Amino acid sequence: MNHAINEVLCNPFKTAIVKGEAQIGLWLSTATPYIAEIAATAGYDWLLLDGEHAPNTIQTQLSQLQAIAPYPSHPVIRVAEGNRTLIKQALDIGAQTLLVPMINSASEAQEMVSAMRYPPLGVRGVGASIARASRWGRVSDYMQKAEENLCLLVQAETKAAIDNLDEIVQVDGIDGVFIGPADLSASLGYEDAGHPEMQAIIEKSIKRIRALGKAAGTLAVEPEMAQKCIKWGATFVAVAVDTMLFTQALDTALAIFKTNKPVEVKKSY
Repeated sequence: MNHAINEVLCNPFKTAIVKGEAQIGLWLSTATPYIAEIAATAGYDWLLLDGEHAPNTIQTQLSQLQAIAPYPSHPVIRVAEGNRTLIKQALDIGAQTLLVPMINSASEAQEMVSAMRYPPLGVRGVGASIARASRWGRVSDYMQKAEENLCLLVQAETKAAIDNLDEIVQVDGIDGVFIGPADLSASLGYEDAGHPEMQAIIEKSIKRIRALGKAAGTLAVEPEMAQKCIKWGATFVAVAVDTMLFTQALDTALAIFKTNKPVEVKKSY
């Protein structure tokens, strides 16, 4: 096994969050490898390939993993739900870090851990020899070494999850807990995460996750909120979403020509 192939087992994102080093991420919802590659050249620490709310399939996620592969940004796949088959497929195409939505109890978290591990410790299907994850069998000891470099992040985004937060965080095999601000706000009866009481809940949750020895994360597209979360101890924070950036840029470019004010054209020479 040559050095380059051996590197497929490394997970710099997991190493960083274990050390408590803040990792700044970008949400990718366009489901296209071209945008994924453009994003990978920007320097974000991690890129989230969204399988829950974006029109992704296992094939589009594979294409994006391949597009990101030459660059330092670490891809994270969010599966559509906590499903054993979806997790198996995501791992087999080479994802090392998964984000699983709507985990509400320690027993659900334990099921996700089991799905990430090969028997006898878990229930992950054994197909490494034909999977991209092992470079089609060229990483000869993949099954023995893969799990120490896999990273499992679960989302706490309901009242039940917050009520059970301590138990979820302490499940062996959970590397980090992601506070989902939108769903959590809705679950708790708030319009958005900006409400002062929601801010207090998010802060308390992040600090509790860290106090229990695990990484905490969230999505915060407002820079001020992202900075707050990092200050509170969040170690993986997505600070922007590709579709939002694109629509904002489109609107800004068009607004120049849709106003009644004269536009000053700057010469380029």
